[in-house]
Amino acid sequence: MKPAPRLAVLVSGSGRSLENLIKRIAAGTLQAQIVRVISNRADAYALTRAAQAGIPSEVIDAEKQLDPAAFSARLFAACAAADAELVVCAGFLRLLVIPAEFEGRVINIHPSLLPAFAGKGFYGDKVHAAVLARGCQYSGCTVHYVTNEYDAGPILLQRVVEVLPVDDVHALAARVFAAECEALPEAITRHFAARG
Repeated sequence: MKPAPRLAVLVSGSGRSLENLIKRIAAGTLQAQIVRVISNRADAYALTRAAQAGIPSEVIDAEKQLDPAAFSARLFAACAAADAELVVCAGFLRLLVIPAEFEGRVINIHPSLLPAFAGKGFYGDKVHAAVLARGCQYSGCTVHYVTNEYDAGPILLQRVVEVLPVDDVHALAARVFAAECEALPEAITRHFAARG
């Protein structure tokens, strides 16, 4: 039997998506292993979640002293050192410069139906507030490959969530996150299935 694919997970915040992946791997519903968690913030609660699960983690450039190219070089060197086959951005809020050897091997989950509500500044509740302000009837989430431009890479999969008349930002966010919890593991599985 082939060993489970090796993931590096990039985080900037609470790590709810990381926790979801950890639980699905433990339950046997996602064939993968998380070999490294990397954060650009020393105070990210995701680091605590990683520690509780026994996953090695590290913080890179929490002081934001490096430019995107230098930051990315350090980050991807750490991913390579961990033999990560796929890099998963799970609530990661920093621009990356993707080196050639990782092109097509970095994915991100975004809380809208791309290309809508995308780009710098569109993350978390800001996305859901914009969806509600626009009067959209549907929102959702998108898993896409990461390129050197925010939210612009090829789409791997999307999940649609209906926007209800009674929705506020928190209600919509909760339903979109529930969709993300299904979409991200499925996208990881789909990525590796496409590569045989």
